[in-house]
Amino acid sequence: MPDPAVPPTPPVPLAALLAREDLGLRQIAGPSDPSAAIHWAHASEMADPYPYLLGGELLLTAGVHIPEATGSGTSFDDYVSRIVAAGGAALGFGVAPVHDTVPPALVAACDAQGLPLIEVPPETTFSGVARAVWQLMAQARHAELRRVTEAQQSLAAAASRSDPVPSVLRQLARRVGGWAVLYGPEGAEVAAAGRRQGDEELARLCRLVTERSSTTATDSTAGLHLAAYALGAGHGFVLGVAAPHRDPGDHTIASVAAVLLSLLTGEHQSGSGAARSSALVRLLLGASAGDVTPLLGGERWVVVHARPDAVAAPDPVAASALGAALGSPLVDVGREVVRVLVPADREPAPQPGWTLGVSAAAGSEEWTVADAQAGRALARARATRAGLVRYGARPALADLVPEADADAHARALLAPLAPALTETLRTWLSLHGSWDRTAVALDVHRNTVRQRIAKSAALLELDLDDPDVRMELWFALRRA
Repeated sequence: MPDPAVPPTPPVPLAALLAREDLGLRQIAGPSDPSAAIHWAHASEMADPYPYLLGGELLLTAGVHIPEATGSGTSFDDYVSRIVAAGGAALGFGVAPVHDTVPPALVAACDAQGLPLIEVPPETTFSGVARAVWQLMAQARHAELRRVTEAQQSLAAAASRSDPVPSVLRQLARRVGGWAVLYGPEGAEVAAAGRRQGDEELARLCRLVTERSSTTATDSTAGLHLAAYALGAGHGFVLGVAAPHRDPGDHTIASVAAVLLSLLTGEHQSGSGAARSSALVRLLLGASAGDVTPLLGGERWVVVHARPDAVAAPDPVAASALGAALGSPLVDVGREVVRVLVPADREPAPQPGWTLGVSAAAGSEEWTVADAQAGRALARARATRAGLVRYGARPALADLVPEADADAHARALLAPLAPALTETLRTWLSLHGSWDRTAVALDVHRNTVRQRIAKSAALLELDLDDPDVRMELWFALRRA
């Protein structure tokens, strides 16, 4: 559990506060550590502020509790040691109105005990310093929220790719600046991304999560921060992350990745696993498809054939993710095509990174026919470069001709006609050869329509009274 004393805002680098020219702060003692950070600012004139400190503070004092300008070395040693013991991040000393300079003994005590000592000039108020701290915290919080939001969006986009698991791991590794690895149920490495580091220690931590049935675990070794996240509900997959640093938003980013990977690697069910197992056993023992269909949760289904756009062969995990997106765990991964059996009441939608062919709805006795329909629809989708094509119960003529061939035929057939003749012919055919209605529609004289149609027939060298010719022209004109 997080420490309740730590505020829900990122710490502010002490260097960022010192860089504020409007404050005029100056470090005069203690280590110059670029990683030094403060969580908040607090003013106190207590001789022993220890009971009132939570840790991580920039403690501000004007030295009211110091009766003399110089003070005694022993009293300052005790004072600084108590601040250090309470976890104070730095001490800010105001040189007005009580003291004109910072007592040398205080400078020596801070140097000796490694506490940064900041000189606060007379024109800078403690409230101004505190306000600057909170402003820097708000900026850091906003930047961190933006970073986490951008990471969530990129992880979600990666999960929709045709190779979702490697894509999510690549994004996670890039966002945390480290290494991300997915371990399978047997502890074997399934996929990884980023610069490999701390692999033995990370594998050990992931095994520990599995053995103890924990949700998460963290550790650090050799300058690396390690984290392990159990995926799903007992499926045995574990996400491991190793990074050289641990920013406040890294846990949130890794948790989002863990949720996405849980969905991608888990068993997405439209019915219970036990019901599907029963259906499989009954089929193996001789039951018909119609007998086991009720166990799968529906009577009518569509068959989806899918091919990934970016890779030659479908990935099993990517296929599982596709099934989850389509709303069905009934997925068959072939050498080139993934087949998914989807309940008819779940309308398949286009999926990024995939080309889909969808059959007409069918009962179990028609699944073989639906499988062939999905195959033809996929071929049509690939030929037309469409993301998804549905097979119609009564396919149109256009469905039987590849789009590129149809367009080429239309251009060749109508090439002799000028635009005015093409428009006149289209309108005339749409109005079933009516001269008067075509003239009204085009706002020309009926004799003009007759002249244009006659000229079109001559240029095309076709008999426009022939129904077959009209059908062929109408097909072409719809693509012109």
